[in-house]
Amino acid sequence: MPVQNISFKDTGYFSKLICDYLAEAETLKPFYNRFPKLENFQAQIKEKSTAFKQETRDVLVNVLEEQYKSVETSKTTFSNINNLQSSNTFTVTTGHQLNLFTGPLYFLHKIVSTINLAKQLKTEFPDHNFVPIYWMASEDHDFDEINYFNFKGKKIQWNLEASGAVGDLKTEGLEDVFNIFSKELGVGKNAETLRTLFKKGYLEHNTLAKATFYIANELFKDYGLVIVEANNTALKRLFVPHMQKELLEQISEQNVLETNAKIEALDFGIQVNPRAINLFYIGEGIRERIVLENNVYKVLNTNISWSKSELLKHLDEVPERFSPNVILRPLYQEVILPNLCYIGGGGELAYWFQLKSNFKAHHVVFPMLLLRNSVLIKTKQQAQKLEKLNISNKDIFLKRESFINKKVREISNIDIDFSSQIKHLKNQFKDLYNLAKQTDESFVGAVSAQEKKQINGLQNLEKRLLTAQKRKLKDHVMRITDLQNELFPNKSLQERNTNFSELYLEFGEDLIPELIKNLKPLDGEFTVLTI
Repeated sequence: MPVQNISFKDTGYFSKLICDYLAEAETLKPFYNRFPKLENFQAQIKEKSTAFKQETRDVLVNVLEEQYKSVETSKTTFSNINNLQSSNTFTVTTGHQLNLFTGPLYFLHKIVSTINLAKQLKTEFPDHNFVPIYWMASEDHDFDEINYFNFKGKKIQWNLEASGAVGDLKTEGLEDVFNIFSKELGVGKNAETLRTLFKKGYLEHNTLAKATFYIANELFKDYGLVIVEANNTALKRLFVPHMQKELLEQISEQNVLETNAKIEALDFGIQVNPRAINLFYIGEGIRERIVLENNVYKVLNTNISWSKSELLKHLDEVPERFSPNVILRPLYQEVILPNLCYIGGGGELAYWFQLKSNFKAHHVVFPMLLLRNSVLIKTKQQAQKLEKLNISNKDIFLKRESFINKKVREISNIDIDFSSQIKHLKNQFKDLYNLAKQTDESFVGAVSAQEKKQINGLQNLEKRLLTAQKRKLKDHVMRITDLQNELFPNKSLQERNTNFSELYLEFGEDLIPELIKNLKPLDGEFTVLTI
């Protein structure tokens, strides 16, 4: 079977919060709008349609048409941009940082999930149009999170002293990175395709935002993906009323803190914490928080300050200088897009759950939240090895020690499971406890100590036998651990470590079409895919 699924819970890699959400636990329902089932989208369409203004559509389309002048636009993408002008067109959105050469593999999985959901919605609601959106996180500032990617176990890194919004970073110096990567790629058609993509992206565009825009468009233009660079004056102007509200009333902090308390009461962790003002001020080389101190608005770590009236005037004149943080960025997205659903990873959904009450306070429709597709990609050779070694999909997801122990027990010619002996021993000690109670209660402690000693002895013997069998079967253990290492680099999910380029070398232009063909965004399971 080229495609098999496993529940997210059974992988052991997803939080209780996410597993409970996928199970539609009652406790989480106050924190989202509608669960992402096909039958729920009709109500979401109606709600968003009522709230979204035509004037916003006009601005959005004008901005997108201008931004797409810098790249080759496919007919499908061009049609999608034009369709956004119409009131029967809606978006499905994912967002991602501007990681060097797309970063971890799940960049592809996010976007494919978004494209496939848009296609599925069009089939279900043919009178409407649905546009897949990639929102570039160009206003982020954590350069250390995005300045590298992993390739064949090596970290390929862009060394740069960076400050300010990452989208504005100049691409100077990436020629050295290109030369290193080029040598690692080797020869062949697929290697040359990757070289060209990297070179045209980073060496022929002067900022990281423009380079990322180019690369994402090259990878997904055939599927109608529309990329949004939201660090834009016209788009920010649409958000000015909400930024004014944040600066003057500072309601986000209280709304989110109240929600956080409810989430913590359910024993779930908090992903993000709000500030009194959840806006940054950005400019050349700076991205610093705005704070209010003694009735004066200040930009931290600078000498920039305003009175209230000066600040509002400045906001109206240059809204592009004001940047929403993680608390307000989702609100900004939903203000400027006719969006129905946001698709993200577990960590992203966790902080979206914190934001619903703040959306309500701003009178903005809260989108549906969908966990992106997660995928383990195997080659045919790897799939054949797994079958030959009798390793199931569930087995391969086990943590290393549990994985080895399970397989050694299975193939061993002796029984190394002492659970039945321990159970028998415990039953024998029940009689000894009764005897001790009938003779002298003081002996109960002695019986308990003896029971623990003998059980520990059996457990230690089991461990020693297991260790001995591992040595005896070391060749087999090496084969299965090597295979797991290939599929789970750094003992973690493939999609969180491996860059797409490593798989592109193997599968070439078949990689993305195979993902498009096989990922089902509403199925709610982890996909194991053999290409």
